[in-house]
Amino acid sequence: MAKDKSSDFFKTTLAPESLAFRLLGTAHAVARVEEGQSLPSALASVFSHPKMDAATRGAIQDIAYLTERKLGLCEFLIEQLTRQPPSPPLLKTLLASSLALLVGENDEADLKYEPYTTVDQAVEAAASEGTLVRAKGLVNAVLRRFLREKEILLEKSNLSLTAKWNYPSWWIKETRRIYPKNWESILHVGNTAPPLTLRVNKRKTTVEGYLADLEAAGHPATAIGPYAIRLDNPLPVYRIPGFSEGLVSVQDAAAQLAAPLLELQDGMRVLDACAAPGGKSGHMLEMADIDLHALDSEPERLKKIDENLTRLQLHATIMAGDASKKNWWDGNAFDCILADVPCTASGIIRRHPDIRWLRRPEDAKELAAISARILDNLWELLKPGGKLLLATCSVWPLESEWQADAFAKRNNAARLDAPGQLFPTSDKLKDHDGLFYALFKKQ
Repeated sequence: MAKDKSSDFFKTTLAPESLAFRLLGTAHAVARVEEGQSLPSALASVFSHPKMDAATRGAIQDIAYLTERKLGLCEFLIEQLTRQPPSPPLLKTLLASSLALLVGENDEADLKYEPYTTVDQAVEAAASEGTLVRAKGLVNAVLRRFLREKEILLEKSNLSLTAKWNYPSWWIKETRRIYPKNWESILHVGNTAPPLTLRVNKRKTTVEGYLADLEAAGHPATAIGPYAIRLDNPLPVYRIPGFSEGLVSVQDAAAQLAAPLLELQDGMRVLDACAAPGGKSGHMLEMADIDLHALDSEPERLKKIDENLTRLQLHATIMAGDASKKNWWDGNAFDCILADVPCTASGIIRRHPDIRWLRRPEDAKELAAISARILDNLWELLKPGGKLLLATCSVWPLESEWQADAFAKRNNAARLDAPGQLFPTSDKLKDHDGLFYALFKKQ
């Protein structure tokens, strides 16, 4: 195995079932995010450890996502509890991961481990890592002091915007500027753990029938959309009844609105641009017998589309290509096009909490320019009378409403009814991410 940032972690003698092993793995993953890597990619590197099993992977993933949701608070606490910035960077991320566990998702009632177990295991993690062994005393002192002064420190953290809301200050200020009435709710939902929402395959079962199957299997759930079911308690996909047989797919309730909006009919020629990982492609094929072309610019992501459609026993023409160009197109126009264009993903923060720390203030403008080129190019591939659906998982108007308005003016496109901007929400019967939809018809 090539030597990399996780080399010491791969040499650890800690037992994988121990919290110390899991904290150390989390610290390595979070350190990679600090250097600019996405959390899923960082976790994939850590998960290549030869001792890793499903339970350990799940635990590390849970702690890592919790840490990213609480990172603003954890960094504030580290500043308060240390005289100088912890070094090396892995020491900081070990402290942050441990503090995230000591803070918990909401309050002490949901702590996954006893506080002193967390402290003891964090010290064990430091002692097992060559670059941290000298800092094990510091880890012990910082975490024990936090437990002694927890109430005072958490109250003090409310004076810091970043610590209170767990977002970069620019993100908080921009959200508050754009949405003066909704900003607190938007930020709050982004800090909650996301639900596991399923899309029922209408070709194979019904919402009512599948709810009965779940109840029989001891998995309580609630219908939250025409095809959407939210599980009360998330499950690994291999434990979801009927998943491998294609009865259901994992898809957020707001994302499930795309396919019905196009009002697909049998025989239509349809393009899913920017299609990976294929969730919306699968839903469109479940809705009607269409000639679907699934396009994505990243060839390595095409395999995921194929895997999803194979599980559903559905077929599409899967292609690698840049949606802002035509060199992949065969010259035959489409009846409908779904343009799920690149964006900052600011509406799905609860599913990808690392995004808030990786994005820059200028990213929305740069991505909106790319998306505008894609939309203008795709419009030329649409038949007269055809429909194009613009979809983004963003709450920034530059990528959503302003983008839609500018596109309609540039192309003389007739705008049809569509949901527009959906804010992220975690209400009992209305639980979905923050997405935007605009539907256009070619004159």
